[in-house]
Amino acid sequence: MINGAFGVGKTTIANRLLSEIENSILYDPEEIGYMLRNLIPIHIKRTESPSGDFQDLDLWKEVTVDMGRKLISKYNMNLIVPMTIRNLEYFHYIYNGFKSFDGQTFHFCLNASKETIYKRLRLRGEEEGNWCFQQTDKCIEAFEKYDFGEYVDTEGKSIDEIIQEIKEKLNLSSTKLL
Repeated sequence: MINGAFGVGKTTIANRLLSEIENSILYDPEEIGYMLRNLIPIHIKRTESPSGDFQDLDLWKEVTVDMGRKLISKYNMNLIVPMTIRNLEYFHYIYNGFKSFDGQTFHFCLNASKETIYKRLRLRGEEEGNWCFQQTDKCIEAFEKYDFGEYVDTEGKSIDEIIQEIKEKLNLSSTKLL
């Protein structure tokens, strides 16, 4: 699991890890969220997720774990899971859910300063003030306040340096990444 605020570099790191970790597949739980947002009737969405965040939909975390289980069971591949998840309850549900069917589950929370995150968001074409920008303070606060496991500081580091740090923490010769 590669966690962190929008713009911190999760997708970039996850895509690079695909070429570094044999037999791996990118599994993005946002796709589950988009699907549920399109399927669930508006009156249920308003009740379960008044903020509009699909992570608040009751089924999101359950389907995220179930699909991860099915992907590993069917294809026997290492999952690389980029996601911004700052709700500690949801994080524990998903992390423990993954761990229940793959004991070699790892979680890395990428960190950077607000200024760096904003710069990266602008560089990828995000409009100032959009959803991603609105979530930055909430993410930074949650990642500082709660224990999200293994933190990786991305501030001033190259992609290669971040990848190397993660690979060292994984001890890739004997582990799977999820």
